[in-house]
Amino acid sequence: MTKKAELHYNGKIYELPLITGTENENAIDISRLRADTGLITLDKGFKNTGSTQSAITFLNGEEGILRYRGYSIEDLAEKASFLEVAFLLIYGELPTKSELDLFVEEITQHSLVHEDVKSILDGFPSKAHPMGVLSSLVSSLTAFYPKSLDPNRSKEEVNGTIIRAIAKLPTLAAWSYKNRMRQPIMYPKNELSYTANFMHMMFGLPTTEKKISTVVSKAIDKLLILHADHEQNCSASTVRIVGSSHASLYASVSAGIAALWGPLHGGANQAVIEMLEKIKADGGNVDKYVDKAKDKNDTFRLMGFGHRVYKNFDPRATIIKKAADDVLNELGINDPVLDIAKKLEKVALNDDYFKSRGLYPNVDFYSGIIYRALGIPTDMFTVMFALGRLPGWIAQWKEMRENKEPIGRPRQVYTGSNERKYISINRR
Repeated sequence: MTKKAELHYNGKIYELPLITGTENENAIDISRLRADTGLITLDKGFKNTGSTQSAITFLNGEEGILRYRGYSIEDLAEKASFLEVAFLLIYGELPTKSELDLFVEEITQHSLVHEDVKSILDGFPSKAHPMGVLSSLVSSLTAFYPKSLDPNRSKEEVNGTIIRAIAKLPTLAAWSYKNRMRQPIMYPKNELSYTANFMHMMFGLPTTEKKISTVVSKAIDKLLILHADHEQNCSASTVRIVGSSHASLYASVSAGIAALWGPLHGGANQAVIEMLEKIKADGGNVDKYVDKAKDKNDTFRLMGFGHRVYKNFDPRATIIKKAADDVLNELGINDPVLDIAKKLEKVALNDDYFKSRGLYPNVDFYSGIIYRALGIPTDMFTVMFALGRLPGWIAQWKEMRENKEPIGRPRQVYTGSNERKYISINRR
């Protein structure tokens, strides 16, 4: 028997269909609510509203589960490469060896950007935030590839746009860093892997991959995998709603980068380091700030602890904690800020106050530690996040377009003035 919910309103009973997902998630379908009843729902921040049905990512915050296309994040982070995961997210299945080889080759061959992009880059002041630069440069790709604006392109042409987006984002991301540092740009080198090539363009590391630390490369690759998608978050929803107007992939991803920029979303790992630096500047007394965090009347909040979705633990944090330890051991860095981070981590993992409230170190905490250890400036942290999240944005955009979803158009409850008459100003 088909299950339905009932809405009793204005003397009538309306039946609302129930939808059950493959992981037994239940939802009330209110698609015809306004047409049938004249009512809308009010859900600030869309915390209880499903905007789509998606086959990309499953997230269960209560049990700490994250899966891409059915594969656990633990398995993928341990066994797969970032580009393998990108292929999985975008095309729905893990690639065969020949498919992956072709995918990697195509991306490698498209990593260069048009020389005129340098002119756009030169127009930004050195103080420009790298995320603003990156968003602008990605949007500018529509000028160099005008066919991407056509919403009725063939699958082959769409796939070409996808390949170019994945190939060129590391180049544009590294160039945004070079602009910030006012250093000469570095061009991509085809003999390097995706991750090593990005590190080369950032820091001008040796041109043979064997000279690039395996520990560091693996840690960055894992971080990109862990950030690759996260269901209908702020930036993914932004990409979908922009794409729903039939905007190009480049424009949609540019909007996603802008959404990720905010400190409540992708800027969280930057906030972690800023908090640690604040504690160091105040003398480095960790116990003092732990007490402040426990004081409900104190405005201080520990950044990088707990998660708005994961209620018990962040499965990504468990994976990246080991990578963070490995990187610190590999590099042998002596940094008072990172020492404070380790002390805070120890408290959070052992103090009953934090354990009982689920205030565990999350992926933002550990990613911030890794990026700082590698010498990546804090205002580049969110750019690193964007680099990892790109496959998820592409997958969300592609799914939305292939499902022919309608243009996004949320409703509102108007609370302004009633109709008023305009009275002319008496000018003399």
